[in-house]
Amino acid sequence: MAGKQWQAIDSHGARRLDELFKAEPDRLSRLSFEVAGIYFDWSKTHLDTELVETFAALSEKQGFAAAREALFAGGIVNPSEGQPAEHVAERGNGAPDAVDLASARRQRMRALIDAIEGGAFGDVTGVLHIGIGGSVLGPALLVDALGRRSVGYKVKFLSNIDGEAFDEAVGDLDPATTLVVAASKTFTTTETLANMGAALRWLAAAGVEDPHGRLIAVTARPEAAVEAGIDETRVLQFAPGVGGRYSLWSSVGVSAALALGWDMFEELLEGAAEMDRHFRFAEAAQNVPLVAAFADRLYARQGCQTRAVFAYDERLRLLPAYLQQLEMESNGKSVTADGKPFGQASAPVTWGGTGTDAQHAVFQLLHQGTVRVPAEFVAAAEADHSQADEHHRLLLLNAFAQGAALMHGRASDDPQRSYPGDRPSSTVLLERLDARSLGALIAFYEHRTFANAVLLGINPFDQFGVELGKQIARELGEGTDEATLDPSTRALMERAGV
Repeated sequence: MAGKQWQAIDSHGARRLDELFKAEPDRLSRLSFEVAGIYFDWSKTHLDTELVETFAALSEKQGFAAAREALFAGGIVNPSEGQPAEHVAERGNGAPDAVDLASARRQRMRALIDAIEGGAFGDVTGVLHIGIGGSVLGPALLVDALGRRSVGYKVKFLSNIDGEAFDEAVGDLDPATTLVVAASKTFTTTETLANMGAALRWLAAAGVEDPHGRLIAVTARPEAAVEAGIDETRVLQFAPGVGGRYSLWSSVGVSAALALGWDMFEELLEGAAEMDRHFRFAEAAQNVPLVAAFADRLYARQGCQTRAVFAYDERLRLLPAYLQQLEMESNGKSVTADGKPFGQASAPVTWGGTGTDAQHAVFQLLHQGTVRVPAEFVAAAEADHSQADEHHRLLLLNAFAQGAALMHGRASDDPQRSYPGDRPSSTVLLERLDARSLGALIAFYEHRTFANAVLLGINPFDQFGVELGKQIARELGEGTDEATLDPSTRALMERAGV
């Protein structure tokens, strides 16, 4: 259907980045954007006027406008599971009924928070938040990024079923004054339920009379939480159409809202809503998440199998890990939404780190290696620490210099000291890192992921690929006939005694 556009993209003549700047005097103004207090610069990518126009035509052929409207109207955008994707409704931009229901559930969450702060659970000094995947990665990112100066409670996050992770998480929590939040969409997730059971035993061993009374459940299946022994007054619900990796806006964010305060949580939602409005109404060439997806598709078509994200702000150190799940779990597919192989690269491997640490670890490959890696730099213009201004100045200079060095390179008669340049990068510069800008930033990445999926014709809202290994683990635990196993797996089980 869109073969003509893909062919035009593949056959487009490549020019070096520095040549593109010379050939297009208005390049920076066309490929840089400001939305919700964030400056986005895509001018150091190989997108040019013709490519943007071709990609815009491709998005039209792929039904982007209709798919986007279905997302915001509460249509079925997850066809394999017959569901809408209702995370946008959590910030007021979905179908009216879904928005009203999300608002009511958010008020229930606030009422529970008010009760906690009012002493209904006794003295509370800490929160142990248990989940896995998006039900931990999102809230952990929020607390780490925004809570360094204003956390009201000591919040620890636990996802790994490894007992070492449990011991570390509860190491400096007082069980007598700790609340446990268990977040699971279905309330059947093996790792989460195992860690919840361990938390209840930890409370009981410390002399807490009613461990279940210290437990809050967050789920799309409240009946399952009640069956697990949690009183319905301590069960917070979210919609089945809110996927785990899109769930921090919902009741899954209760631990973050406790730690940061309700006003900050509301500001987070408002920032995301502002990005929602931009994504919903901006034309293709000015639509930041869509233009970012154009660059993603261009480099994937050119064989770039990874995309690196570097946070030049310690407060965003968890962003690369968060994006790994968002992008790879959403778009790590090989068939279209109707089950047909699409025969091209889908999501690249997302990875990254923090600057300036990463410069002394992985940037050697970016500058001189044979693997081409589009890089993304995320920074904030204003600092919020107590050190001298020079710290932040040096940090930002390093971020900007890396993008320039990747693009320009530097020739040398010594091949060991020669940099080829022409290596793409993009920069996301926040005016300041606060709740509103972080909400807009995360929503930008969500919509970019969706835009990539529409261009590919895939469903970004299911994730069946995570299930097979877990299913086999359950079967082995239930005593599946080991004779059906391969010799390697059988030998490993025997050596480990499991």
